[in-house]
Amino acid sequence: MTQPSNERGQGAAADVDLPTQYRPADVEGRLYERWVSAGLFTADPARDPARRAYSIVIPPPNVTGSLHMGHALDHSIQDTLVRRRRMQGYEALWVPGMDHAGIATQNVVERELAKEGLSRHDLGREAFVERVWKWKGESGGRILGQMRRLGDGVDWTREAFTMDDHRARAVRTIFKRLFDDGLIHRAERIINWCPRCLTALSDIEVEHADREGELVSIRYGSGEEEIVVATTRAETMLGDTAVAVHPGDERYRHLVGRDIELPLTGRRIPVVADEHVDPAFGTGAVKVTPAHDPNDFEIGRRHDLPFLSVLDERGVITAHGPFEGLDRFEARPAVVAALREQGRIVKEVRPYEHSVGHCQRCATVVEPRVSLQWFVKVGPLARAAGDAVRDGRVAIHPPEMAARYFEWVDNMHDWCISRQLWWGHRIPVWYGPDGEVVCPGPDEEPPAGWTQDTDVLDTWFSSALWPFSTLGWPDKTPELERFYPTSVLVTGYDILFFWVARMMMFGLYAMDGVPPFTTIALHGMVRDQHGKKMSKSFGNVVDPLDWIDRYGADATRFTLLRGANPGGDVPVAEDWAQGSRNFCNKLWNATRFALINGAHVRGPVPGELSTVDAWVLSRLHAVIAEVDAHLESYDFAKACETLYHFAWDEVCDWYVELAKVQLADGRAEATRRVLGEVLDNLLRLLHPVVPFVTEELWTSLTGTGGDAGAVRTIVTAPWPEADPGRADRGAEAAVESLQRLVTEVRRFRSDQGLKPGQKVAAALEWGASPLAAHEEGVRALLRLTAPGDGFTATASLPVEGVTVRLDTAGAIDVAAERKRLEKDLAAARKEVDQARRKLGNEAFMAKAPEAVVAKNRERLGQAEADIDRLEAQLAALPAG
Repeated sequence: MTQPSNERGQGAAADVDLPTQYRPADVEGRLYERWVSAGLFTADPARDPARRAYSIVIPPPNVTGSLHMGHALDHSIQDTLVRRRRMQGYEALWVPGMDHAGIATQNVVERELAKEGLSRHDLGREAFVERVWKWKGESGGRILGQMRRLGDGVDWTREAFTMDDHRARAVRTIFKRLFDDGLIHRAERIINWCPRCLTALSDIEVEHADREGELVSIRYGSGEEEIVVATTRAETMLGDTAVAVHPGDERYRHLVGRDIELPLTGRRIPVVADEHVDPAFGTGAVKVTPAHDPNDFEIGRRHDLPFLSVLDERGVITAHGPFEGLDRFEARPAVVAALREQGRIVKEVRPYEHSVGHCQRCATVVEPRVSLQWFVKVGPLARAAGDAVRDGRVAIHPPEMAARYFEWVDNMHDWCISRQLWWGHRIPVWYGPDGEVVCPGPDEEPPAGWTQDTDVLDTWFSSALWPFSTLGWPDKTPELERFYPTSVLVTGYDILFFWVARMMMFGLYAMDGVPPFTTIALHGMVRDQHGKKMSKSFGNVVDPLDWIDRYGADATRFTLLRGANPGGDVPVAEDWAQGSRNFCNKLWNATRFALINGAHVRGPVPGELSTVDAWVLSRLHAVIAEVDAHLESYDFAKACETLYHFAWDEVCDWYVELAKVQLADGRAEATRRVLGEVLDNLLRLLHPVVPFVTEELWTSLTGTGGDAGAVRTIVTAPWPEADPGRADRGAEAAVESLQRLVTEVRRFRSDQGLKPGQKVAAALEWGASPLAAHEEGVRALLRLTAPGDGFTATASLPVEGVTVRLDTAGAIDVAAERKRLEKDLAAARKEVDQARRKLGNEAFMAKAPEAVVAKNRERLGQAEADIDRLEAQLAALPAG
């Protein structure tokens, strides 16, 4: 077992510096600044090459953002992993930083300008970008300070920003390589377009929500050429260039290859056969508007159809005619009215719920639109990203999430990387006077007089470089050599496709086939206690800073991590945070008790131990092994549950209470040492999850308080190691028997309405039970006094081979107790009857799985034991 080198002196009761109550606000800020100033989170690639390296890069939060529950969960997981590895002796690096958040940041600054009656166009591009940098310096990055509140143990000396000078050089470098390799090209494709932000959007910047629209069925053509299509976007019919049907649909075989009339336009359009059409859906015929629908775009390319755009960048109709100049939502009812007037409406407009994409930043309905944009050809990059997981170079936790990853990378479309913004990495391509195109490298100057492309890169382009650009790439740095590939990426499953896959593609491409991380650990979304998504509209959003203010950072972290099952969503509730605060207080009180009673960590644990001391050490080492296994498999919920129940149930509720007896007799010194040993290891096990309270308690327990730069701190204390030699099944069995005895008597007392602290006279008949050695402890736990003169047993409980005779005269309602026991006895007999009938049923025994049969046998045995116990208790009740 690992031992601290700076120990507290041994002895009896001692003066204790710890306040009587734990107040997080008095501890957290002070400790965090001490850790940072002492350089405890700073990694050094040149330090001790023999030490294993461990690295995580933080998913960079937006510069416009503030800490929300999703961040708090994500950061708590990462901090737990890094703190544990640091304690295990790794050279551990956790890189912090922020994303420039192109659209979000530009929107924020434009809103500020609007208050002054200005637009970005009034300033011009250069002045506007300067204004954004000024905003970033004055108001952006609040989340970095909030990360300190949470306790993030990041290396602040390596803070990065996706638009700082080094990241800009990395972006220019990889763009040049991709461009020269033919993996970046410019083309007219259909993309997501925001008519308000006036830019293309990535898929992740589009939020889909079910909305009730209107489905209208329209007759195209007439007579033998008649065909009916249905749409929720009637205004786009002005841009139709075909009607498509399935090749095998006999209803329309005679129309394939012929032209039909498109209402309201005077144009004739062809009927084409395409496998994409579902003949069983609706009429089996669909209108094809290649310039305004992604599926129609592909049909148009397959059949070489014209791409006719009828909406401008602001969503206004451009088609010549009566609808020209109308907004798309104004044009929709106008087109339907015109069709109705011509008798083209086959069915009246009816409500129809469907998924509608909205701009994540401004909530405007997104418009699919053909536009000239820059794209990354992702085919070979995506294949490499899939292969890295398939061949085991990268592991995904939980493993079942791998199927979702493959579904994305195996079917990825070319990535639109250009944005029509001013804030961001400007596309490093210049155009000559005669249409020439050049992409100079990061250290090259473009030809004089040439014009740079006006678009900027998608924010995800620069953040895809994050795992290696933050380590110094494209330069060959000591950090890149020591810490790449990073050890694990921790992120939500909701961005598995959009960010994780892109980092995989660029990391493998830029780093000669070495993936950016060896493990992808995915967690779920934080939801309310009912499993509902947090939303301002639902009124169920929880601000983690509010919880930190009221309950402390440790309680906030513990609440989140206790619900973090691998890949599953994480429900939270305020009363759970209160429970976590109570847990921290429990640790505080237990440690104060230990210190007051002279607990220490000096010298080895004695070889000769009491059964109780041997039991708690046996359980401690079993818990160390369990926690290690859970953390290695990224099961933070199970790790926290294991620690919670060991700390609260076993250490505080049982061992501390039993230790009180031992501290008063000749076993006091051994118990002081064991108590110190247990708390020392328990606090170190808990430190990665609840760093503040454990630091304050551990430094008091081990005598290493004071300035963290001068003395030991739990931050760098050795991680506990399980010692199989401490396993003692005999001691565990003895204490488990004692616990069952105490629990049963406590239940009896509670059933009789006796207060927990109320003393009751009792005679204990031990027979041959080894529990006789623990009589003093049993009496202390149960508040049982020795029988005195006039003692008369009014109740008798046979438990664990011990008979407990209680004098509860005047305290027990005998009739009520008899009634309760008879009710429980009837239920037990019913259980026995049911189990016996099943086990005696030949058909059941022949068909039931072995596990089901075993379960019924177990139920039968338990019910029979309950009958024996209840009958004995009834027999022991006094007459009356």
